[in-house]
Amino acid sequence: MRSACRRKVLAVAILLAQQEEDEERARGRRRRVWVHPINLQRREQGDYHNLVAELRLDRQRHHRYFRMSAEQMDHLLSYIGPEFTRQSTNFRTAIEPKQRLAVALRYLASGDSLWSLAFSYRLGHSTVIQSVHMVYAAIERLMMEEFLPIPSQESWTEVARGFWEKWNFPNCIGAIDGKKVNIQAPANSGSQFFDYKHHFSIVLMALVDADYRFRAIQVGDFGRSSDGGVFASSDMGKGLESGTLHVPPSATLPGAPERCSFPSEDIPTTAISCL
Repeated sequence: MRSACRRKVLAVAILLAQQEEDEERARGRRRRVWVHPINLQRREQGDYHNLVAELRLDRQRHHRYFRMSAEQMDHLLSYIGPEFTRQSTNFRTAIEPKQRLAVALRYLASGDSLWSLAFSYRLGHSTVIQSVHMVYAAIERLMMEEFLPIPSQESWTEVARGFWEKWNFPNCIGAIDGKKVNIQAPANSGSQFFDYKHHFSIVLMALVDADYRFRAIQVGDFGRSSDGGVFASSDMGKGLESGTLHVPPSATLPGAPERCSFPSEDIPTTAISCL
C-alpha cells in the first residue's frame, strides 16, 4: 500500500512540472547565457530575499502564502535540507536549500505555473523544475516511513483506543472520506478528470485517526470517480478486503462483553457503502 501511494503522490505532485519540462524540451530552445541578467538581481528583487523575508514577520500571511507557519517550514527543512544542499563554484552561487523549499511549497500552495515562479523568484525555469523535483523526492525518501508507515495491529489498536477515549466510539480504526482537488486539465485527458461539479479534479481519499492525523491515503484517481469506487479499487480497500492490513480481530464492546463480539471498522461516508 505504501509503495503504491508513494508513486501516486509523487506522480500527482510533479504532473504539471513534468508537463512544462517536456514542453520546454520539445521547443528545442538553446540557452544563450549562463545566468540571465534579470536573474542576477535575485537578491535585490527576487521574492525569496524580499517578500518571503517579510512574511516571516507576519504569521498569518506566511501561512496564507505557504500553507504552513515559518516554524513548520524550518522543521521540514531540518529533515530534508541536506538532501538538496549544493556547493557554490567559481562560476555560480548555489541556490540555498531554504529557497528551493520555498519555491516547491509555493508551487503546491498557489498552483502557479513554473514560469510564473521563475519570474517572481528570479530563478531559471530549469532551476525551478529541479527544485520542485528535489524537494518532493526528499520528502518521499526521508519522511514517508516515519510519518506514514505501514499500519501494524498495534497501531490500529492505538487508533481504536483514541476513538473510544476521545469520541466515545468503540472498535473504530479510522474515519475515511474523499476530497476532490481541483486541477488544470492535463493535456489530452478528455473527460476523465471532469467531475459532477463541472470541475477538473483528482480524488484524495484519506483515513484519519481520532486526532485527524493521516494513517493511510489514496491520491490521484480521476475526478469523475465516486468515493465508493475509489475505495474499492484502492490499496486500502483491497487490503481490508483481503485481510492484509493487520486489522485487529473482533472484540467485545466496551462495558458490554456479554452482548456480542463487534469487529473493528472504519467510519465511512455514505458513499462508501461496502464498510
